[in-house]
Amino acid sequence: MAKLKSQEAEKNAVTIVATLMSAAARTAPKAKGVDDTASLILDGEDLEKLARAMEHKATKKPEYPASIFKRDANNVRRSQSVLLLGVTGHPKGLDQPLDCGACGYASCEQLSKARGKLKVKDFRGPNCIFQAMDLGIALGSAVKLAAELCIDNRMMYSIGAAAKELGLLDSDIIIGIPLSVSGKSPYFDRK
Repeated sequence: MAKLKSQEAEKNAVTIVATLMSAAARTAPKAKGVDDTASLILDGEDLEKLARAMEHKATKKPEYPASIFKRDANNVRRSQSVLLLGVTGHPKGLDQPLDCGACGYASCEQLSKARGKLKVKDFRGPNCIFQAMDLGIALGSAVKLAAELCIDNRMMYSIGAAAKELGLLDSDIIIGIPLSVSGKSPYFDRK
């Protein structure tokens, strides 16, 4: 008979759910049937590297955003895993452009040209609205699955910004989802 202590079982559960969340994000509907999303699961020592990168980014921010990056870095340290979800921001299907204008440009071609001229801040832009919607739908699918499986989670901009700076995903926008199993969620009821 195998014995599995609760801490090991909980860590295994988080790893399995992170993998399932990645699959849920991949199979989420995508505009024009074109998938430009990417995912990466971090755990172990990589969580501390990510938390340190978040604290480093805090040194470059005004007081309010800096406090968010520092707080969220501590949330990463209290997590068993982090799922990163990202998307490229280039226009969907330049061969058959929609030219919807939601990005602020008159055409997908103009958006594409503008994207090459801007510097990267936390993320790279401007972005195609359809790519951003794809990321939102993928994020919703992933966190819904985690919630249904009783794994505490929360979407965090700050994690994605640090992950972008570290070059962890080849994506223009990244959102991080820390995952935890504990007696109380570390991601809510926080200062």
